[in-house]
Amino acid sequence: MNEDNLLIEGRNAVIEAFRSGRTIDKLYIQDGCRDGPIQTILREAKKQDTIVTFVSKERLDQLSLTRNHQGVAAFASAYRYAQVEDILARAREKGEPPFILLLDGIEDPHNLGAIIRTANLAGAHGVIIPKRRAVGLTATVARTSAGALNYTPVAKVTNLKAVMEQLKKEGLWFVCADMGGQVMYSLDLTGPIGLVVGNEGEGVSKLVKETCDMTAAIPMKGDIDSLNASVAAGVLAYEIVRQRLG
Repeated sequence: MNEDNLLIEGRNAVIEAFRSGRTIDKLYIQDGCRDGPIQTILREAKKQDTIVTFVSKERLDQLSLTRNHQGVAAFASAYRYAQVEDILARAREKGEPPFILLLDGIEDPHNLGAIIRTANLAGAHGVIIPKRRAVGLTATVARTSAGALNYTPVAKVTNLKAVMEQLKKEGLWFVCADMGGQVMYSLDLTGPIGLVVGNEGEGVSKLVKETCDMTAAIPMKGDIDSLNASVAAGVLAYEIVRQRLG
């Protein structure tokens, strides 16, 4: 967890954060704590599908700023998340076919911030990220986005594959960034589209890739074999822009 998220400590504070609707990215609970307030926190965490990690008191002491954590600490998102429907509504309001970036496991906050910035400038209607094994909307992400996070909705979902299946029913189709795919210039990237970009090391996961309708490769002529995730997202996003303008 990137610790430039907002840290919330203490049982009542964490309960109120959940009940106020604030998105909790990760929850830490001290091993052995199972009393009433902790059970209440766990119920609220289950409703939000929040990642819960049980840790030692020593680990909580390390995380704590106040040393008064009462056996619980939570990291809240620096920004509020949108819903997937908000992204589709944005496209409808603009009278445009939806253009969405889906990010499979981006862990570097600088990459996520840069991709959100590119999404905004390329006219994408929003960004979708998974809840697990990926960075959330931290302060570093906000800074790196250079203000784009104030204008580009970001939705956080439990299961990317399931969301993609649902979006297919809305008419979207999906292109996956993959070095083994067809050269992007040979593909028709017009219409309602979701661009899927994988993480910095492993790329797009197998299940998500299998859900995509096609794979797009960026032609490369150099001596190394891959681009940074945010650069790859930018290159492909602007090929989609070029074809939309054409």
